[in-house]
Amino acid sequence: MKSMLDKKFILSFFLIFVTGLLFSQTDKENEIENVVIQGVKKYKNKKENPAYAIMREVWKKKKSNGLLLHKDYKYKTYEKIDFRLDNIDSAFTKKKAFRGMDSIIFKYNDSSEIAGKAVLPVFITESIFETYGKNDPKKERKDLLATRLSGLKNNQIVTKTVQGMYKDINIYDNTINYLNIGFVSPVSKDGFGVFDYNITDTIEVNTVRSYEIRFTPKNPEALALKGRLYISMDKYNVMKVEMETNKKININFVKKIATDLEFDNPDDSTFIPTRNETTINLVTNDKDKAKSIIARRVANYSDYEFDKGITDDFLNKIVIPEDEMVAKDETYWQTNRTEALTESDQNIYKMYDELADNPKYKKIVKIVEIGNSGYFHIGHGIDIGNIFQSFGYNDIEGVRLRGGFRTYHGKNDMWRIQGYTAYGFRDQKWKFGGEAKYMFNKENRFMIGAGYRKDVLQLGVQLTTDEGIMTRSFASSSVLNSGETTSMSSVNQTNVFTSIEPWKNFQVRLDATTQNIKSADSNLFNINYYRGGVLRTDLNDTRFTATIIARPGIKFSTYGVDRYELTALATNPSIILKYTKGMGGVFNSDYNYNKLQFYYYQPVILGNWGRLFANVEIGKNFDALPLALQNVMPANQSYGLMRGVFSLMNYYEFVADSYAVMFLEHHFNGKILSQIPLIKKLKLREVAFFRSGIGSLKPETITMNAGNLNLSAPNKPYYEYGFGIENIGWGNFRLLRLDFNWRGNYLNHNTSATSEVRKFGVQFGFQANF
Repeated sequence: MKSMLDKKFILSFFLIFVTGLLFSQTDKENEIENVVIQGVKKYKNKKENPAYAIMREVWKKKKSNGLLLHKDYKYKTYEKIDFRLDNIDSAFTKKKAFRGMDSIIFKYNDSSEIAGKAVLPVFITESIFETYGKNDPKKERKDLLATRLSGLKNNQIVTKTVQGMYKDINIYDNTINYLNIGFVSPVSKDGFGVFDYNITDTIEVNTVRSYEIRFTPKNPEALALKGRLYISMDKYNVMKVEMETNKKININFVKKIATDLEFDNPDDSTFIPTRNETTINLVTNDKDKAKSIIARRVANYSDYEFDKGITDDFLNKIVIPEDEMVAKDETYWQTNRTEALTESDQNIYKMYDELADNPKYKKIVKIVEIGNSGYFHIGHGIDIGNIFQSFGYNDIEGVRLRGGFRTYHGKNDMWRIQGYTAYGFRDQKWKFGGEAKYMFNKENRFMIGAGYRKDVLQLGVQLTTDEGIMTRSFASSSVLNSGETTSMSSVNQTNVFTSIEPWKNFQVRLDATTQNIKSADSNLFNINYYRGGVLRTDLNDTRFTATIIARPGIKFSTYGVDRYELTALATNPSIILKYTKGMGGVFNSDYNYNKLQFYYYQPVILGNWGRLFANVEIGKNFDALPLALQNVMPANQSYGLMRGVFSLMNYYEFVADSYAVMFLEHHFNGKILSQIPLIKKLKLREVAFFRSGIGSLKPETITMNAGNLNLSAPNKPYYEYGFGIENIGWGNFRLLRLDFNWRGNYLNHNTSATSEVRKFGVQFGFQANF
């Protein structure tokens, strides 16, 4: 068992270091000035607490502080992120996994910095940014000036992935985001409901006389912070914060998170952040002597300038930080680094320089790259994969095997060709598809592309669909299904597109698509319809689609034709507006029609109550259309978890010319289960969800249908609900989630002779969360 844990830890260790896992005024002021310094004490009423009077003054200045006092601002950030492995002993250094690299790695052991323990430097990245911003309206631009990463060449992907584990902290926010888990800020107005505050001292912080206020969680079992606040006695601004998580945090792989924030006052009214140090202790088990990764980020803020007349045009300009632009020599770093490297930091660079040509190290990097991308690089600019899409099963094709390729010369390729072929052992048919795209400009991402496919697909599992050729729904290749998967369609499709981003994270895409759709097996499922009194068994469709996609705040680590999206701490919305025009008569297209769709998705951190995922979609067909072109309420007949679909609805059970759907899923992060004796030791977390949809059908749409389904729309809101248990597992390896779903209405609704209404269902899946 011990050997197995060691192997798991070693694997986690290398994954982390290669990819970067993870308050009238005068009266109150007199009251404050006469406070008596006391020891730790709990007050029955917060207004009896002298700290309450101080914090009320802090809250008053919350929206008129620091950078908010100025129209615009500019500052420089030096950031250093380093990972170290502690509790190193001689037995660990002799592990088989390190053979061939031990002579390089372990000669850099360091015992001088962290409590005398032997520490192995693992990974370091340094970056320098220049930030420009305005406050009305709030707008910001952050330029990467330089970056340096432990001797590895894949700078942007690894650097930004590691940075994704951390989020800049505004202590005045009500909620602090650590690893997408919300902690109530000690400066929040809700703080007195979560913390006990005690004034413990008065000291000088950066020459400013300040109150020292200790805050501790009222409930020691809660997911909360503890520490000290330092509040200036004259201006009631935060001068310094020292805070860390309490001991019993229910965060996988995390033993402790600690943050120190420092502020300075260049003038009488402006208090600005100068330093942020956050340390995360990552562990594989809860034992005291367990080896852990100490992941530390230091950010120094300097060179502040205010009210220089920064324009919107300047802030909207997109700057692409090419590797050659941000790769700087040692002289640059010595001049611009605001915090000197320790000897241990320097050793990390030395270690990777020596590892660069080590065969075993190269093999480990290769394995991690395949695990991340799903592709095997075979040389000559060709990758084989995606290995995660190679196997599937459905009732039409039976076992389905798929193989594919892509061109790949580097992470910032301006063009890409990719293709695939697949074979179904039941229908004994080959399927294939391919797409080519080229990007002309990285700043506005103007690109063109074209593709073709001939394949069997499960349509009707997504409302606002992607027009891309290489996309394939989960339902088309699922393995475990809770119902028949016979409602498949054979699709022969050609697509040509162009897209551009005139503003950052705002994309306009135009698609022209022609396709032929028919039932994959008309004996089991057919899409027959009447057109002009003639029975048709297939449908020709030519359409033009205009799509606007806005995703403010989203970040990417690469800038090529295919981008690697950073979602670690993402709370940004996604907004899609899509118009489709059917071009009857063009390439034998059967119908003229117009369709309009709107999609909105938003993750929200609700303090220490967890995280809510919400999305809403509305749409309308302005013309009567056959089933193959209709809006089908998205269903999930697999046992797998899938957000944004109805778990107890059958494929094609509800069809609508006009529709509106809403999906709500809230993760409580153990807020409830952590309060229950015995159960709290299991570290389980609860999830609650609610899904609803409503729609309508034109009589003409129902009349033209001649298939084996009775078309029906949810004229009164259909809904389903349930709860889930996540974080199921052992130790810190808690990957399983189990959902229990109930159908709220339409309990006797059948659209075909073979379909059965599922009133209750269980689904499961694996998800990796902190």
